[in-house]
Amino acid sequence: MHIGLLRVELHLPANHSLKGKRQILKSIKDRVRALNISIAEVDYHDSWQQAVLASVTVATDRSMVHQTLMQVVKLIAGEPDCEITNQQIEML
Repeated sequence: MHIGLLRVELHLPANHSLKGKRQILKSIKDRVRALNISIAEVDYHDSWQQAVLASVTVATDRSMVHQTLMQVVKLIAGEPDCEITNQQIEML
């Protein structure tokens, strides 16, 4: 069994309220959860233009874990209202 943890730091340059930030993050989280992958906001809760999302997946094959987490990165990168400033994958 292999467990993968993805940490993605985001910048939301056009956002000017916590409500707007929550809408963007909810959209991202809903789309990731549709892939049956866990995701949560883990840092910068009170910042309008910054967020950190963490995503976790489990599989029997290490390459499948990595491939799944890269799908999450691509999904987040496709969001027009945010920019990925840092990403990190850790295998546990």
